[in-house]
Amino acid sequence: MQIIIQNKQKKIRIPLKKVNQWIKKILFLKKWGHESPPELSIIFVSDAVIQKMNKRYRGKNKPTDVLSFPAPCHSEAKPKNLLGDIMISAETAKRDSRKFKISFDEELKFLLIHGFLHLLGYDHEASRKEELRMQRQERKLWKYLK
Repeated sequence: MQIIIQNKQKKIRIPLKKVNQWIKKILFLKKWGHESPPELSIIFVSDAVIQKMNKRYRGKNKPTDVLSFPAPCHSEAKPKNLLGDIMISAETAKRDSRKFKISFDEELKFLLIHGFLHLLGYDHEASRKEELRMQRQERKLWKYLK
């Protein structure tokens, strides 16, 4: 299992050790069968950086809390166990934690869960049924991390 965590912003302190523990717990819960444990990266960025990525990949010219970039499924260059990248805006996460009256740590946990599920193929924007399916998994993982 290889987890790369990078903090590419300087405004907000990120509890990197906790993030590492949380993502390891999430990865441990998923049954990988005979596959090797997955590799993924988590990148904390500024609103400016995530806004550019959001515009480029989703056509939305505004910051967002989390973006997920699953590794291509059928690439010979891709290691079989590479999941992809999760990009989190630290600034948006901080604002949202205040808005929702939860701790910054809780917001980061939720964004890790949400981003991870997107890497596995969950898509809450595809349909109402998929949204509910993803919410069930989010609740399950949230309880596990409590």
